[in-house]
Order: sequence, then structure tokens, then C-alpha cells
Amino acid sequence: MLKKFEQSFRKALIKFLLLISKQKKNELQLPSITPNTKVLFVRLNRIGDALISTPLLDLVKLKTGCKIFVLADQKNHFVFSNNPNIDKVFIFEKGVRGFISVLKFIQEQQIDIIVDLHDDVSSTVSYLFALAKVKYKFGLRKSNSEIYSHTVLRINSSREHVIDRILKLSELFNIHYDKDEIKIGYYPKTENLIEARKIIEQKFSNKRFLLGINISAGSDARFWGTENYKSLFELVKNYDINILLFSDLKDYQKAKSIDDKFIYPLSKDFDKFASGVLQVDLLFSPDTSAIHIASINRIPVFGLYVKYNTEDMIWTPYNTDFDCIITEEASLKNIKVEQVTNKFIPFLEKHLYAQRSTKL
Repeated sequence: MLKKFEQSFRKALIKFLLLISKQKKNELQLPSITPNTKVLFVRLNRIGDALISTPLLDLVKLKTGCKIFVLADQKNHFVFSNNPNIDKVFIFEKGVRGFISVLKFIQEQQIDIIVDLHDDVSSTVSYLFALAKVKYKFGLRKSNSEIYSHTVLRINSSREHVIDRILKLSELFNIHYDKDEIKIGYYPKTENLIEARKIIEQKFSNKRFLLGINISAGSDARFWGTENYKSLFELVKNYDINILLFSDLKDYQKAKSIDDKFIYPLSKDFDKFASGVLQVDLLFSPDTSAIHIASINRIPVFGLYVKYNTEDMIWTPYNTDFDCIITEEASLKNIKVEQVTNKFIPFLEKHLYAQRSTKL
């Protein structure tokens, strides 16, 4: 009962905010973007949400040279922190005090444009956009479109990649681009990349094709099962390759029981994890964050996906060779080992033998 009341209250509040923020859109032309223009991009929620937003940020910086600010979440701000194309990252704190801090930040920095990077409607972001005293407010065309000064078509989510949907916002900056130049804009720290290479050199005496297997994801529903991973490990050990097992700290005991010899050092630091992923020649993963990181270096990816109760296209890597298993059930638990290996082994062999042929 309380939940229904909260939902009704939020809807009513959004409607009220829409009324007070309504602008004469037909009379407001798009602004001219210069290196002095200050643009605040808003992207809350998880790591994967932040990663898929980075191609637009890099593109806008490259094409316009404007000053780029990001309003991020406690869960994802580090994705933006080392990006040379971002001038400042502001971390959103929940609650009234956090809300006031953001509005104060917008006023103090004299932000010219705020951009909603969310593919769906966020109540928090809707309130923020409605209350922010900024002339230009960009967003995808959704049910809350009245809070924006300018919108672009939100292309079909069941057929179009989520990155392409966000890149539609580039039209509001009068930007044209080639899809081949688009990639995830994540930039690991140099020291972490060097450390990752040293770890791999110490772990493996001979340099061979390196397969990365990541077992962790954002929810337990996307853990495939210890016995399944054990079976996969035993199978891939028959190949002349090196194997790295990636895992979140919460799944350490699971990783240890799968094969403690090949575990990549665990860390709370996402940048260290990402630096390790970027060293592999092929990645197996149920987690889209790891998949997007691999795509930075065009590393081939094999994914396990839960596509439960949604028509949206899965979050595949961008501009990267890719294959996957998809279940429409609520978890991965009923996916059989044979289902996976029947698709994964040919995928592995294709890239393993292709790499060897280039070295002959």
C-alpha cells in the first residue's frame, strides 16, 4: 500500500514539476557550442550505465572542445575520474542536501547545458532538470520530455544498441561521426596497466593465448554456477592457452573452488580489475561491465545474458567480435554446460587459430 502511494506521489510531483519547467520550445534555438561552453552530463546508477555513456562524452569533447562536467553516482563515478576529456566529476549524494548541492554546483559553475544520459525515465533526474536554472536541457524523447528544452528521438530499444540510442543526443550538438570511431571511453591508470602486465608475466612463464573467464556480475541471478565453471575450465585446459579467472571479492570462495591456481588478484579497485581484463585475448563473462571494458581493445567476447521480462536489446559489446548464450528465464542456473560449450568452443578456436596464423 505504501509503495503504491509513493509511486502515485512521485507521478503527481513530476507532473507538477513539468508544469513549472515548461518552456516555449519552438522559440528556443539550439545553442552554438564553443570551447567555453560548459556542459553537465548526468548519469547515475551502475558501472555499466556509466560505461555506455562515455562514447558520447568523448565524441562531444573531440568535436566541440567544450568543457565537460559529469554528475555521477557513488556506484559509478570512478568510471569517469581518469578520463582526460572530462573537466570535473561531481558525485551525487541522495537526499535533500545532495539535491541542493547539485543545484548549487550548477549555479556556481554557470553551466550552459545539462544533458540527461538516461535511456529511461528517472524520477531523481526529472526533479533535478525541472528545478535547475539552466536555459538548455537536452534529453531523449520520453514521457518526461516536457522538462527538456530540446529532445531527440529515442530509437527502438528492441532493435538498436543502447550506445547508439545515447549517441542520438549528438544531434543536439550538431555532431556527425563514423560508427567505426566509436568505443567505450574508459582510461585505466598507467600504473595499474603496468601492474597487470607484471602479474600475468609472473603467473605464466610462457607467452600464450590468454583466455579470461569472469564469473562475477552485478546480481547473483547471473552467476552460472560453480560446477558449470569447473566443467568449462576442465574443457579449455585441453587447449594450449593460458587462463585467468576474474572474480569479485564477494565471489572469492566460489572462484577458489573453481580453480585457485588461475585467479587474478582480487581488489575493490575497479580500475585494477579493468586493467587485468584489458590484457586478455578473449573474454568469457556474464557481466556487461567487463564486456564493455574488453571492447575498448576490440577483445573478442563471449557473454552469458539474462533477458528476463524485457524486449530491450541486450547490452552487447560495441564494435567487437561477439557471441553469446541468452536465457529468457530469471537467472542463468538452467543453462546447461553443453549449450555453452557448443557455441563457445568454436568461438574460442576461431580466435585462437587466427592469432596463431598471424604469427606464422
